[in-house]
Formats: sequence, structure tokens, C-alpha cells
Amino acid sequence: MYKFLIYIFLSVLLFSCQSSEPDNSAGYFNSVKGNFPIDSLGLTLIHEHMLVDFIGADSINSDHWNRDSVVQKVLPFLLEVKQYGVRSILDCTPSYLAKDPLLLKSLSEKSGIQILTNTGFYGAVGGKYLPDFVQTESAEQLADRWIAEFENGIEGTGIKPGFIKISVNEADTLSLIDQKLVKAAGITHQKTGLTIASHTGTWRTAVQEVRILQEIGVNPSEFVWVHAQNEPSFENYLVAAEMGVWISLDGIGWAIDPYVDRLIFAKENGILGKVLISHDAGWYDPAKAGGGDFQPFTNIFEKLIPTLNEKGFTQEDWDLLLKENPKLAFAIL
Repeated sequence: MYKFLIYIFLSVLLFSCQSSEPDNSAGYFNSVKGNFPIDSLGLTLIHEHMLVDFIGADSINSDHWNRDSVVQKVLPFLLEVKQYGVRSILDCTPSYLAKDPLLLKSLSEKSGIQILTNTGFYGAVGGKYLPDFVQTESAEQLADRWIAEFENGIEGTGIKPGFIKISVNEADTLSLIDQKLVKAAGITHQKTGLTIASHTGTWRTAVQEVRILQEIGVNPSEFVWVHAQNEPSFENYLVAAEMGVWISLDGIGWAIDPYVDRLIFAKENGILGKVLISHDAGWYDPAKAGGGDFQPFTNIFEKLIPTLNEKGFTQEDWDLLLKENPKLAFAIL
């Protein structure tokens, strides 16, 4: 009897020492269902959209869409791409453009795909999607809002962002508002470890963002240059990669031709390890009947991979682009 009691005591002690939480000591990610360890990311699409409402920050309201209808429309596309091995998707729809964490959680639960949402504000299109308080608040005050989402969850849902998503307007000199958004993103990164993904375009604009971040002590390796496919000079990819910037080629859901030569250039010049790719597809639009024409998440697998395999790309290259690079770019350390 004595030995039996000792056995029970030791078993309880051992069980109590085992944490049910994942081991995040080597880095982790925040998904809409909670955090998970760095090696659980798997094959990842780093820039997609489930839902986007273009009505503007002054009129945005979740009453504009029905979650059940969106799920019914979008879920088959997630199940389709899951067959290609996709394990995680970063949803890049920002605040005031129909970011809906509860919708994403439902889609994640039903599809089995890990979905990450974001914090941050979208300054492009002349600030149409910026709330009025952005005009008067400081970068520090904006950052406090985003940090609070990381610490407490988004809009009372308890769902925490997995990255920062901002956008700026193309310009030879960034506007003061856009500069403020970049600085706020940098401050948020310093407090949270979240990677900054900025909808940009050309390097003339992106390099200004990088310099702002450097001035406050943020390493360029924490910055994702979104829509870098709009850069006319491939040589600037070499400059960005040398600085440590992540070069994100988004939009493959709509055509592959603009991306083939860019990816070949990256491979031939040894910078494929700083490149990210995604479709920028989906786009359920509540202003259109039935959400409009939803663009599938399959062009990479059905068109781009076969085309580039004929030009010398290997499985190792695809593992780098779709597994290792997303893990390195977006892990919270």
C-alpha cells in the first residue's frame, strides 16, 4: 500500500510538471486559434484575403456581411488548397477593411488550416481606410493600440495578431501620415516581436520605410516589402536582400508571367532565401452579389511550380520559398 501511494504521488508530480502549452522557446506564431510552435507552420501562403470590404473607414461595419455566407463561399477554396499541402495562411485584410478574426477562426476550425490575422492600419489609397484618429494621434499612441491587440486580443475576441500589416502611398517622399504609420509599426515590433509587412510597391518607397525603421533601431530583416513585384529594376532586389529585407512577390493568384523572370533572377543571384511568394487571392466582397468572383489560392501549385520546374527549380527551392522563408520571416522570437 505504501509503495502504491508513492507511485501515485510521483505520477501526479510528473503530470503537473508537464505543460499543456506548446514549447515556444525557439519561436512561435499567433494564429486565430492560439499560438503554436515555430516548426508547426508548414507550407505557408503569406498573403491572402478571405474577406475585404472597400466601403471605407467611415462606413465599415460588420453588419455588411454574414459570416455564415462568407464561410459557405470561402471554405471550399481552403479545402481545395489544403490538398496541395498548405498548412498555414496569413490573412492580410487589415483593420477598417473587414478584418474579422471570428470569421477567420471559424474558417480555420472548419478547414484545419492555421490562419493568422494582423494588427496595424492601411494608409494607401489616400488614407481612405484610415480612421480619423490617425490624423491626430502620435506614432506612440497608434502603437499602443496595436500592442494592446497583441497583449489582449482584437476587439474583445481574445484573438491575437500574428503580424503587423500596414500600407503606404507611393511617393518620392512619404507623407507625414505614412511616416507615422511606419514608425508606429516599428515601435509595435519592438514591444511584441511581430514582423512588419507593408503594402508598398517600388523600392523608392520601400527604402524610405526601411530607413525610418533603422532610425528607431529596427533591423531591416523585420520588414516585409509587400508587392515587390511592382519594382521595375531587378537590381534593387539585390540591394534589399543585402540589407536583410524580405522581398514579397504577391499577386500570383491573378497571373504568373510577371513572376517567372523575377524568381529566376532571385535564384541565379543567390537571394531566393530572402523571397516570399503568395497569391493575394480570395477577396469575398460583400458589396457584390454572393461575394463576387472568389479567386482561388492555387496558381502557385497548378501553374507557377510546373513552369519554373521546367527552368531548373527544384523541390528544395519550393521548400525554401513556401516553408523555410515564411518561418524565418514571421516567427515571433
